[in-house]
Amino acid sequence: MARKFFGTDGVRGLVGEYPITPDFAMKLGFAAGKVFAANSTRKNGEHAAVLIGKDTRVSGYMLEAALQAGFNAAGVDVYLTGPLPTPGIAYLTRALRLSAGVVISASHNPYHDNGIKFFSASGEKLPDDVELAIEAAIEEIQHCVQSKQIGKSKRIDDAAGRYIEFCKSTFPNELDLRGLKLVVDCAHGATYHIAPHVFHELGAEVISIGVKPDGFNINDEVGATHPETLRLKVLSEGAHFGIALDGDGDRLIMVDRDGTIVDGDQLLYVLASHRQQKGTLGAGVVGTLMTNLGVENALKAKGIGFVRAKVGDRYVMEQLKLNNWLVGGEGSGHLLCLDKHSTGDGIVSALQILQALQESDQTLAGFCKDLSLSKQVLKNVRIAKGFDCHASESIAEAVAVAEAAMGNDGRVLLRPSGTEPVVRVMVEHVDPVIAREWADKIAAVVQAEAQE
Repeated sequence: MARKFFGTDGVRGLVGEYPITPDFAMKLGFAAGKVFAANSTRKNGEHAAVLIGKDTRVSGYMLEAALQAGFNAAGVDVYLTGPLPTPGIAYLTRALRLSAGVVISASHNPYHDNGIKFFSASGEKLPDDVELAIEAAIEEIQHCVQSKQIGKSKRIDDAAGRYIEFCKSTFPNELDLRGLKLVVDCAHGATYHIAPHVFHELGAEVISIGVKPDGFNINDEVGATHPETLRLKVLSEGAHFGIALDGDGDRLIMVDRDGTIVDGDQLLYVLASHRQQKGTLGAGVVGTLMTNLGVENALKAKGIGFVRAKVGDRYVMEQLKLNNWLVGGEGSGHLLCLDKHSTGDGIVSALQILQALQESDQTLAGFCKDLSLSKQVLKNVRIAKGFDCHASESIAEAVAVAEAAMGNDGRVLLRPSGTEPVVRVMVEHVDPVIAREWADKIAAVVQAEAQE
């Protein structure tokens, strides 16, 4: 069944426009509460209970209050953390044995966007059937439970400290970060009071940027989507490495000591290579349709299996479970290490990279010396609503000709956008000139077909 409200990462949109409104948030809280209560395994008549956290957007206060009211009206107890990274909510939901976790965040988007996403009791994204059940409950007439059944709310005062200790626990006891100078960019987001403490308490000298949220500056020229800010700070401070997180703390981009920006594809290669050396990788790793071809080729050259999932960390997770593997990720910096956490975690991923560098006595550049990234050329072609690019014989023929000409040195990907009437034409090749030529040719065919 098609979802009406849930996308690949919860419900998201512009604040004040449906569905990111307080009235919808309350309905969503009530509907989700009814579903969680119906599936609750709590005994002796105890209420189902959920955890609600948020990033630093000003709209988080409004949505938090609305969600809380909806859950309480459905007879569900609520625990509030205040600002806490998305992976922190996943961890605490599991640690506190709660029915579900809720995060109010639009991740790497600007402050005027927001979203609501859920974790199951196990700290993983909700299964499809649960999301569909919540959507169905939204459409039903909603009635508050009787007064004696109304849920209660409580604030967890030590949530930040508990999550800090969890992050540190994923780093080997026999290692520390003494002698390292790190610049940590928290994007004025949910990690502002978390990440600097984690790295400092493990021994690093920490220079923090993006740690002064005001409700409006989240991801504004800082963080994982703007690594140039981190790059300049690493160079000016003479730091060993830079760590950039996004607004909700589940993405990681790093900067090497020479100012080289290292994206999620390259970090995935570092993780896989190091774990292969240690014998802790397994048979392979999962990337996405957008993972650089150079990464796939370099991993295969090492004898590491590689599978592509649809874009989105939930789809990477699906493939990891299907293959019984541990490591996967996206170029955007979502990295999954399932032996460390149940979801993508920027801080934990950074610690995994730092562990790899310490145990191998390597720089990031040294680890990536055998990795030759292909050039990716992306063109957006506007199309009429309802146009199916995959149904066109002319487009299929153009793609086939390009792929035959490029052989193993290139590939083509056509992706209809889920948010606007465009088809994204991506061509990848070791030679940027060839990539550009084929991207232009295929985009021209798509445009001609879309206009007929």
